[in-house]
Amino acid sequence: MTDDRRRLWAQYDADPIAVNRMLVERYRATGGHLGPPFAGPERMLLLTTRGARSGRPRTVPVMYVRDGDRFVVFASNAGSRHHPGWYHNLVACPEATAEVGNRTLAVTAVVATGEERERLWRSFPFPEHQERSERPIPVIVLEPRPG
Repeated sequence: MTDDRRRLWAQYDADPIAVNRMLVERYRATGGHLGPPFAGPERMLLLTTRGARSGRPRTVPVMYVRDGDRFVVFASNAGSRHHPGWYHNLVACPEATAEVGNRTLAVTAVVATGEERERLWRSFPFPEHQERSERPIPVIVLEPRPG
């Protein structure tokens, strides 16, 4: 692990909300081209959900993989014991937006199950997160809505 990555993880551990805010600002300013140690818009998107309790918009950077025209995200929360807040938000209100590079798309979130979940899980770039977590990590498919 590089020194930059170690510093970033230390900052994230201390204040994940501040780090996510910084990443959202940089992502929008650069069209998703954040530079090392981050993936570009081909692997990271900004997901805006509606807060399950507050109803307010919440934007977070998340890693994704493509499945045709769909975006697949993994609610790993870096292997935490708890699901990330954005997952709870999507379960409560599956309509969201995804910013991929300079494009903003309306999407509907569907939690993958069964064989589809297993197929998509094999593309998860951080399988060690499952090893650290005592919960099954949800796999969510973001399906672009027409229009």
